[in-house]
Amino acid sequence: MKVVVFGAGGFIGTKVVDMLTREGEEVVAASRRSGVDVLTGAGLAKALAGADAVVDATNAPSFDPDELREFFIRGTTNMVTAAKQAGVKHFVELSIVGTDGLPDSPYLSAKAAQEKVITGSGLPYTIVRATQFHEFAGTIVDSLTDGEDVRVPDALIQPIAGDEVAAFLAEVAVEAPRNHVVNIGGPEKLSFADLARAVVARRHGEQSVAVDANARYFGARLRQDSLVTEPGAMLGSIEF
Repeated sequence: MKVVVFGAGGFIGTKVVDMLTREGEEVVAASRRSGVDVLTGAGLAKALAGADAVVDATNAPSFDPDELREFFIRGTTNMVTAAKQAGVKHFVELSIVGTDGLPDSPYLSAKAAQEKVITGSGLPYTIVRATQFHEFAGTIVDSLTDGEDVRVPDALIQPIAGDEVAAFLAEVAVEAPRNHVVNIGGPEKLSFADLARAVVARRHGEQSVAVDANARYFGARLRQDSLVTEPGAMLGSIEF
């Protein structure tokens, strides 16, 4: 089976390429480094020639709200258009749990728009929404740090290991399209406060961690369960 992985040079894309290659699939690792630019469309037709499936693990290079929407909407439109022309039978998209419930987050709002491009494209698809990666915990804590204090929302988070996300994407890519959203998450739901304290302790830091009703997660005001899976989701086994 020939699988094209977009964003192949990124954190998850690299892992997906390695896993599919080890399974004996024919893999095209598509990234700017290989001459493929999803935003301009350069190299898409060549990369997709003869492909059976696509895994999109691309990520926007900027957090500017306008640039986020341009990247995820225009880039994804270019990918699905080229994939349809190439006769691709399965488009797999990596997305985020909670994407459609936090419109005040520029990033998640742009990801929700991206999902609509895929579902409305006519291509057979599977959208895999994952909770936040273990490896992203430090960045999350940094975003919530104000001087010597870490001020966190009163909400839950459900970290999942990047390896488990990549393994699930690789598995889904070689299966029949599901034509709906699949949610995956880590095996445990933690409070933001507990996650922050664990990160601070690992760094041997001295910051205090406090729950703050006004704390926002990358621009979004969270409910208790905004970023965690509901019953029926696929769960990983590697604890945070």
